[in-house]
Amino acid sequence: MDVLSTLSLVAFAAGLSAAGGVYLILAVTLTTDRQWWPPGDKTWAYHLHWSLVGVFNVSILLVAVLDWNTWLLPRPSSLVAGGLLTALGAGIFFRGANVMQSDEVRGVTGDLYTGGPYAYSRNPQYVGMIIGTAGFALLTNALFVAVLAAAHIGWVLLLPVAEEPHLRDEYGQEYEQYAARVPRFVGLRTVRELVN
Repeated sequence: MDVLSTLSLVAFAAGLSAAGGVYLILAVTLTTDRQWWPPGDKTWAYHLHWSLVGVFNVSILLVAVLDWNTWLLPRPSSLVAGGLLTALGAGIFFRGANVMQSDEVRGVTGDLYTGGPYAYSRNPQYVGMIIGTAGFALLTNALFVAVLAAAHIGWVLLLPVAEEPHLRDEYGQEYEQYAARVPRFVGLRTVRELVN
């Protein structure tokens, strides 16, 4: 095994380990009375979560560079589709993130946002992450990136499930009414709102 292959394997293992740590934080939150996500404040759970996310992000980028176009997806179609989905996902993510204050984007309690992109989805940033991450896997055409992308999408699907009890406690009836009219990710209501 050459140096680049070894480095790719180490980066992949680091990314999987970081993803496992995020899953552990979510599992504790979902199965116990401990709220590790969202932390609400800048606690040790906040710093642990974002450290794991940082390791994961560096790992997936490093693997993407080292294993670029080494898998079985047809080119140039996967390159074009991946590039478009990555750009679309990033645009949706940044549109949702720009509505909030920076600490609120990172799980610190703040205001309840129901306007702008939050009128169509309760989690537009997560919608953007899912689309963008899937696109990134197509774009890079690398098996290890695809596995890491699947791990990332899995935890993004769990984040709102862990966050919603906190939001119900924090905002009460206001959140209940919001959740009743706006889907968690996207749905027919999202499409109808966008068309109108």
